[in-house]
Amino acid sequence: MKRSAWRYLWSAHDIRRKLLITLLILAIYRLASHVPVPGANKEVMAQILSAGGATGNLINILDLLSGGTVSRFSVLAMGVYPYITAQIILQLLTPIIPSLQRKMEEDPREGQKWQEKWTYYLAVPMAALQAIGQVNIFNSSATRIGLSPVIQNFGFQYFLPSLTIIISMTAGTMFGIWLGELISEYGLRNQGLSLIIFAGIVARIPATIQGIIADATTRWIGLIFMVVLSLITIFAIVVVQQGRRNVPVMYPGRRVGARMSMPVKGTLPLMVNMAGMIPIIFAQSLLTFPSIIASFFTTAKNATIANFATSIVNLFGGTGNVYWIMYFLMVVF
Repeated sequence: MKRSAWRYLWSAHDIRRKLLITLLILAIYRLASHVPVPGANKEVMAQILSAGGATGNLINILDLLSGGTVSRFSVLAMGVYPYITAQIILQLLTPIIPSLQRKMEEDPREGQKWQEKWTYYLAVPMAALQAIGQVNIFNSSATRIGLSPVIQNFGFQYFLPSLTIIISMTAGTMFGIWLGELISEYGLRNQGLSLIIFAGIVARIPATIQGIIADATTRWIGLIFMVVLSLITIFAIVVVQQGRRNVPVMYPGRRVGARMSMPVKGTLPLMVNMAGMIPIIFAQSLLTFPSIIASFFTTAKNATIANFATSIVNLFGGTGNVYWIMYFLMVVF
């Protein structure tokens, strides 16, 4: 009788240990996601999310990708995205700066270690800048709809409280990155950060199911639609991710002594999705950046500046057709 693959996964000691370590670290990450930023007002945050609008929709998208940490204003509200941003920046700078490209070409292994080290270093200031941006976005969004700021006493005039908030959010991000590295080292190999992001996204599934069940009129239709859509999505992702294109190649014959071997036909398998998730993350980062910057000026005293900033927020807020067309084009090209 053929043994079940799932039973083999659990009976193999090494695989079972890796799975348990991975689940334990993910549980620690989810527990840490409930630790709030010092001084955060969750009630105001909930009102911003329910208010809608371009900024509210943008924050809802961030909350969806972070697994609800934004709505709780957790120390892990930024997730591990500053690290990914730092990684993308270094990857873009490598072919532009000759010395970096030379370092990677001369010794790829040492160059990879150097790149990983500086990615960690760059992730710290990126996390600090993103923390400042998030707090300012939330405070300006609250002020725009007539609420008190999400975090009081934040700004240059309140140096110590602001520094405490920035350090706590930066430390939360680095803690999440460290947990991801632990998963890659002791759990599922080289999948740490991906699992951290995945855990944050799927953490919203129970709340989504609860919301569907709460509506008695469309309960079963919503559940069936969700299950079918999830299965189709998973199937499509697996097909694309595992897809290979076999390119025919011809290997020349070799001379062995006085004899010449015949040419050999073969195939070169190329992945359909060689870029992985990088284009999606990169496109989202670029499209979100103008909205983040513009949100600082939506409450400016100058009406022209405030109106222009509001139009930028509306354009890149994730609700209009222009945003999704640009998103699609940036991912594809």
